[in-house]
Amino acid sequence: MNKQLLKEQAFINGQWISTDSTFEVDNPFDNGVIAKVANCGPEHTEQAIAAASDAFKTWGKTTAKDRSNLLLTWYQLIIDNVDDLAEILTIEQGKPLQEAKNEIIYGASYIKWFAEEALRINGDLLPSPDGNKQIQIHKLPVGVVGIITPWNFPQAMIARKVAPALAAGCTVVIKPAAETPLSALAMAELADQAGIPKGVINLVPTTNSSEVGKALTSSPTVRKISFTGSTAVGKKLIAQSADNVQKVTMELGGNAPFIVFDDADIDAAVDGLMASKFRNSGQTCVCANRIFVHENLYQEFIKTIGKKVSELTLGNGLSDGVQITPLINQNGIDKVLRLIKSSTEAGAEILAGGHMSKEFENIVEPTVLSNVNADMDIACEEIFGPVIALISFSDEEEVIAAANQTLAGLAAYAYTEDRQRIQRLIQNLEYGMIGLNTGMLSNEMAPFGGVKESGMGREGSKYGVSDYLDIKYACIQ
Repeated sequence: MNKQLLKEQAFINGQWISTDSTFEVDNPFDNGVIAKVANCGPEHTEQAIAAASDAFKTWGKTTAKDRSNLLLTWYQLIIDNVDDLAEILTIEQGKPLQEAKNEIIYGASYIKWFAEEALRINGDLLPSPDGNKQIQIHKLPVGVVGIITPWNFPQAMIARKVAPALAAGCTVVIKPAAETPLSALAMAELADQAGIPKGVINLVPTTNSSEVGKALTSSPTVRKISFTGSTAVGKKLIAQSADNVQKVTMELGGNAPFIVFDDADIDAAVDGLMASKFRNSGQTCVCANRIFVHENLYQEFIKTIGKKVSELTLGNGLSDGVQITPLINQNGIDKVLRLIKSSTEAGAEILAGGHMSKEFENIVEPTVLSNVNADMDIACEEIFGPVIALISFSDEEEVIAAANQTLAGLAAYAYTEDRQRIQRLIQNLEYGMIGLNTGMLSNEMAPFGGVKESGMGREGSKYGVSDYLDIKYACIQ
């Protein structure tokens, strides 16, 4: 591993800053301490905001071409260091090394995409009603952006938020998750190497999340907050942001239905479910959460998915061929075990797994539950673990109503060969993203985001830069 990328200090105004206190970053596989990282407080956050504000005065006026070139340089450095970045990600987050590498490449794709989008931020010239005036529409960067990212995709979520901000001409203050700050710090190091000016990117690792979050939302200098995380925390940030009327982009919790109709290709549906459910051991916001299978396919589906799940390999993410790795911490483990227990007490049947691994102390066995119903806790909560909860259904209207019976509205999936049904599902499923005959739907060219309590705003795509821009109208006589 390139030790130059393994940073333990805060990054403020182009400098690596030590703090009086530190916190430990643990490896989820064996709980071993990887690093002791600077523990920032509100005062460091205010320093970072001030640095970002000063940098915005020049960065906001930098040409789009210059911003684009710097982002492309950053992108290339990430690609050049993909193996080291993946190793850092795996040891602090736990996911399999190949998945970590895929995340680095996926995250980098957003930087490349928005480097190109920087050149396409165009205004408009409109005709005036009386013909005697000129109407100009300008798109300008909002200013300083506070960015708060989660632990499950610690590299990609930073890339997906920072890239459009910088492309638009904004500067940023980033608070990474306390569980996974090392990937964020490595990204800051490479941004510095790329020549991105001091103060444009600032990073404040901390265990004082609420205090640092409050410093970001209470600052009149910070004009936008971008957050990925739980719905509960997102609601608090939205409420706090209201005092300063800050823009917000919120990518919050999910409860994704995965619907298999009786005309589906069952092998394709099983493969799609495996890809969606067990990536990062089930710790993704777009994971299939409630698996609805038509009663005509239910028994065959159980047999097929059970065989696939039994073939999964458990272990350390650094080991070759491993597919299921530890959950992020004991709280995550306790939640998954609680949901399994409550569902079996309510009548669900364990077909595979259901317990902690006997070989690896922090790994929950990949689990398949049958006879689940939509009222069980496991169907009402986001599982965030390697558990398949199977629910039988009989008709289309019934399953659409059941799928929509949640306050979440991030992602949904369905398998069917009926093209008319596909159009009905697009119209009637209350979700921001729908995967039809696929279990993987995220990429840099598509708008990522949800409806209802799963958030607001979109990340990625040509729409992703809009939330970082203000529209200014000029009327010229």
